[in-house]
Amino acid sequence: MMKHLFLSIMALLWLSACKTSQKAYRKPVEKTVVKEKTLQSPLTISKSKVVTIMKKSNPFSSLSEPSICINKSDTTNIIAGSIYDNVHVSNDGGKTWKNSHLKSRYGVFGDPCLASDKLGNLYYLHLANPDNNRGSKEFLSSIVLQKSTDKGKTWSDGVAIGYDNTKIQDKHWIGIHPVTGELAVTWTEFDAYHSSNPNHKSRILFSKSTDYGETWSEPVKINELDGDCMDSDDTVEGAVPVFDKQGNIYVAWAYHNKIYFDKSTDNGKTWLTHDIVVADQPEGWDIDIPSIYRSNGMPVLGIDNSDGPNQGTLYVNWADQRNGTDDTDIFIAKSTDGGLTWSQPKRVNTDQTKTHQFLTWMAVDPVTGYIYIVYYDRSRYKDDKTDVVLSYSTDGGETFKSMIVSDKPFNPFKSAFFGDYNNIDAYNGVVTPVWTDLSFGTGISIKSCKLKSNF
Repeated sequence: MMKHLFLSIMALLWLSACKTSQKAYRKPVEKTVVKEKTLQSPLTISKSKVVTIMKKSNPFSSLSEPSICINKSDTTNIIAGSIYDNVHVSNDGGKTWKNSHLKSRYGVFGDPCLASDKLGNLYYLHLANPDNNRGSKEFLSSIVLQKSTDKGKTWSDGVAIGYDNTKIQDKHWIGIHPVTGELAVTWTEFDAYHSSNPNHKSRILFSKSTDYGETWSEPVKINELDGDCMDSDDTVEGAVPVFDKQGNIYVAWAYHNKIYFDKSTDNGKTWLTHDIVVADQPEGWDIDIPSIYRSNGMPVLGIDNSDGPNQGTLYVNWADQRNGTDDTDIFIAKSTDGGLTWSQPKRVNTDQTKTHQFLTWMAVDPVTGYIYIVYYDRSRYKDDKTDVVLSYSTDGGETFKSMIVSDKPFNPFKSAFFGDYNNIDAYNGVVTPVWTDLSFGTGISIKSCKLKSNF
């Protein structure tokens, strides 16, 4: 995200820059406990060993925000990316990895987003870096999509999406039509990044491609309520798009202590007049976590495109602090009527502690319909040691079971950039979480493991 601009300065001045929370006090509410009962469809998950995809001994190095995808035409081919321009390719199901760097005439500057369509086309989205000048006025003035048709060996030079040299584009994500392969990208546009001018606004933009990413429609604004430009709770941010089998497009994002939702039923030409509120997000999406430089609870939107009993169900996954600023939790809500109405938020993490669970991401397997959610978890410790946990559900998010997927806990520290997200993909029972591991004295690394479920 845009805060990459300030990392070198913030790494030296973090003590003076630590945020003093001015958010209003909220009375903690009693947790709704998700009971770990037998799932309707018994599921056994086997986990391969954790693999370090890439490591840097300097913890202040830029290596975070990993994204991962499984090639839908060959599940042994797994591709990941991390900031700023790293490409990680495995051809043996995640056992070994080859690392390289992405190049484009537009430049490459972080926020990697990886996806695969059913034909095996691989897409790598990232921020631009015009003229390799990170201080230029045009810095990050577009989203760039690069494509690989040979399992990540080579990549196209890239196509710019939403270019506007007077505004800043940031925090994008991609959705792919499960039948036609059409692409949708949503992101935040800032009039002026980190501006406190009330006349400067942020908005959610949408663009679509019907030719596998070669050309893109003119970006359109889809949100009803604009945000500010401070890149915090009152900024509209974290938009994630998904398609259903019929081609309807759905998007969710965070703004002003709420999760918002919009939809289009005519291929993105028109959108709802009024955004729908999925849920409250107490304390907002910009969350303070001890020993973490920055954390967010932005929503992740998913859909069940399987042929199972929950086909068409929409899910939104996020983190918030409704139970207190010392007790961050992971939540999910679902809709069975195309997003018009939403269930009450259900807590995903099943611990009984007042600790932090944060930086969540969700994948819904399009073959099985099973839900997989990965996040950081401190429920087993009294200090800041952190595990990576996978919670999964086979009954449409009604119940969850959890397992630790990291090889060991780590101790992060606040003066190093930890990134704004981790990621996970799931396809036909193969599940691939990926995360950043940061521990003082051992550096920073991107790790992953592969899980296989029987269904």
